Amino acid sequence: MKQQIVVSGIGGQGVLFVTRILAEAAIEMGMEVLTSETHGMAMRGGTVISHVKVGPFTSPLIREGQADIGLFLHAGNLEVHRGFLKPEGLIYVNRDKGGDKEAIDATRIAREHGSLVVANLVLLGFTVRRGDLFCDAAAIEAVLKRISPEKQLAGNLEGFRLGLASR
Repeated sequence: MKQQIVVSGIGGQGVLFVTRILAEAAIEMGMEVLTSETHGMAMRGGTVISHVKVGPFTSPLIREGQADIGLFLHAGNLEVHRGFLKPEGLIYVNRDKGGDKEAIDATRIAREHGSLVVANLVLLGFTVRRGDLFCDAAAIEAVLKRISPEKQLAGNLEGFRLGLASR
């Protein structure tokens, strides 16, 4: 199994947390994984992008036109980072659906359940449910249980499960 994943958002949306979850899920499943991130102005709401490569790769960076999947926590970043995806690459984006089957309003779902900070996990759950990622829900939940601070564990699991249950 080889898979290249781009995770894109803005500072504070949890791009790096989703990247860590994916990397640790790969390790837990006995797969090789490389990651890379760019987050220069992230603390000011700037663009954040990370690359996750699962499988036998030698470089952590994904070249233009090579990513299999893009997780976009901020719809505005589609314009900036879409070029990393293959022509047949899959895009999962946090935005009002508007008829797009790969979109979910993760921010609204998280807000309705009392915590905007789990919108990233709602999008991740939605993506896992679609079956296109290298891992399954059990692997992600195991990682969340291991790395989430105790006071955030219940909310993180709930956010992920809301995404799993979303259509």
